[in-house]
Amino acid sequence: MDAAFTAEQDEIRRTLRELLAKRSGPAEVRAAVATPEGYDTDLWNRMSGDLGLPGLALPEEYGGVGCGPAELALACEETGRALAPSPLLATAVLSAPLITALGSAPQRAELLPRVADGSLTCALAVPGGSLASALGLTGDNADGSWAGGGRSGGVQARSVAEGWRLYGEAVQVLDGHSAGLLVVAAHTGGFVRSRTLLFLVPGDAAGLVRTRQPSLDATRSQALVQLRDVEAELLGSDPAAEPGVLGALAAVGRTAAVALAAEAVGAAQAALDRTVEYVGTREQFGRPVGSFQAVKHRLADLYVQLESARSLAHGAAREPGTGALALAAALEALRAVSGETIQLHGGIGFTWEHEAHLYFKRAAADELLFGPVHRLRARAAEATGLFGDRAGEVAA
Repeated sequence: MDAAFTAEQDEIRRTLRELLAKRSGPAEVRAAVATPEGYDTDLWNRMSGDLGLPGLALPEEYGGVGCGPAELALACEETGRALAPSPLLATAVLSAPLITALGSAPQRAELLPRVADGSLTCALAVPGGSLASALGLTGDNADGSWAGGGRSGGVQARSVAEGWRLYGEAVQVLDGHSAGLLVVAAHTGGFVRSRTLLFLVPGDAAGLVRTRQPSLDATRSQALVQLRDVEAELLGSDPAAEPGVLGALAAVGRTAAVALAAEAVGAAQAALDRTVEYVGTREQFGRPVGSFQAVKHRLADLYVQLESARSLAHGAAREPGTGALALAAALEALRAVSGETIQLHGGIGFTWEHEAHLYFKRAAADELLFGPVHRLRARAAEATGLFGDRAGEVAA
């Protein structure tokens, strides 16, 4: 496989890296997460209006750029490097592809141009904090248990004369407190005829209550979304299209895994760069800490692990079917690098004022949201039939 990037891809990387270097340093990140939105709205407008990031993978007919998952992954790698909080993941990676795949022609025409220009942000709301299951990352999403399976809990949808009404709640909704549009997974039909459908709910809908929740990783905002008999619009036009819904969610999971892997690689690279710089200047016993052989070996091991994860992430951008394996490797690399970052920074690495803990929290939070690593690998093995039934036993 040719892993070289095109001139256009290199330009996307360079331009975004320059913007984030100016506008998303450690102090700016801390200030952004303290805002009501959880991100810098002016920076988001620059990322949208000047760079067109939300529309990178959207068709040109809707105002998008018409690129693919490789370009979106490159953008996520740079936002991960800076730990820049933004609605890019929730909007462009998780929600927009569902609207593109399942939306009716009027829905696509109305919503996607606004997504492409950054004026509309979106969030995918699934019940029970089961985002990884819904996207098919850690198990087969055809099992409706992640959406409630027709039993109590989750989000219930009922058909009424004027459309659909939703009742229930979803937790750990990425950027759910600030998104202008929610894509809500709900089940309908009761226990016997239960099926999972997706619905569109405006952020200002009557009966919708959204509460920003404290989260381990402050740079990735999460919300509790409560729907109290909320009027909703079915995504698409066929309420009997559950197989299409589940297939679209799984397809989004494959491309989301690529973007998340690239994001984790970017964060790990930034943490490693900071660590190498620090041990090169910090002196102990009259010489730089980085000159000690034990420290060199630790950094070399981290470099090899990171480059392996990067290779898998770049390969998955061209073959999204391998995204789960790339994500597992990237999360593992980020966890290892961020842990060593704290250790090799010594006493300063344990302080709240230093940014080392931000990388460690990103590693831990991402594995909680999209992992764990062993289940990502087990699911990939199960999907390919690599170990027969043993992969399912490992996942359980």
